[in-house]
Amino acid sequence: MKTCTSDYFQIRDHRYHCRHWGNPDAPIIFMLHGWMDVGASFQFVVDSLKQDWHVIAPDLRGFGLTTGPKTDSYWFPDYLADLDALLLHYSPTQPVNLVGHSMGGNIVAIYAGIRPERIAKLVVLEGFGLPTTQATQAPKRYRKWLDELRTQPAMRPYASVIEVAQRLQKTNPRLSDQKAAFLAQHWARENAQGEWLILGDPAHKLTSPILYRVEEVMACWEQISAPVLWVEADDTDIWSWIGGKELGRPETDRRLTHFKQLTSATITDAGHMLHHDQPEQLAARMEDFLSNPDVPAGKSELL
Repeated sequence: MKTCTSDYFQIRDHRYHCRHWGNPDAPIIFMLHGWMDVGASFQFVVDSLKQDWHVIAPDLRGFGLTTGPKTDSYWFPDYLADLDALLLHYSPTQPVNLVGHSMGGNIVAIYAGIRPERIAKLVVLEGFGLPTTQATQAPKRYRKWLDELRTQPAMRPYASVIEVAQRLQKTNPRLSDQKAAFLAQHWARENAQGEWLILGDPAHKLTSPILYRVEEVMACWEQISAPVLWVEADDTDIWSWIGGKELGRPETDRRLTHFKQLTSATITDAGHMLHHDQPEQLAARMEDFLSNPDVPAGKSELL
């Protein structure tokens, strides 16, 4: 495995942890993980990159080794503000290549439309977003949130790091023993009682009281000036989150029309955690896109 270094610094009253791989003077690829994941999750993709890159992968607030706020809920705009501060810290003047998986894909795509001048090229990995919501859902959503606040959320403890690895493999049966063992050491930590706890704030488990207003998201996507690579897995389970494939596929295709410069790719023999399942295939597709001179960074003409 390629070695990484870590650094910590303060962002908006949080102690942020970031992992770095590669040559600090090489072009930057900034990678954001998904929900209940960590920056180390990109290790297998980094190992598969053939070219010279400086890869930076933070643990987002409340995940991994980055602290979270003392709060009942996490608000999505905070991730955008954190990313803005991270990019200002690591690349204050130069646009960066930005990659995001799942929730991280949602974050990077929205941000790329808010500050399009900061992005050279954008890669969205399984960043479909959430089901479309209607205003009429608000009363029940707020009520559910209030009900959940009456009980303090907690993470289930595991007896050993082996149990953590087995939990990861239960979620993703494609995960090899070796990969699961690596991820488990970064996904959880042992406490004073000898139990292993997931490195994620339990508050992440609460329902968000804020509806997912997809038209606002699409309005941000329309402002993106960078070329976009949209990557899906051929065996994704994401459709179950957005109403099944019969509803999800047309809705996803509708959403994709809001990108001005779009290249799509499918990773074969992979599920939602495609960066674990097929890192070599994904790394090759990403490098082809990021280094291709026929896809000019930061241009606005259609492909």
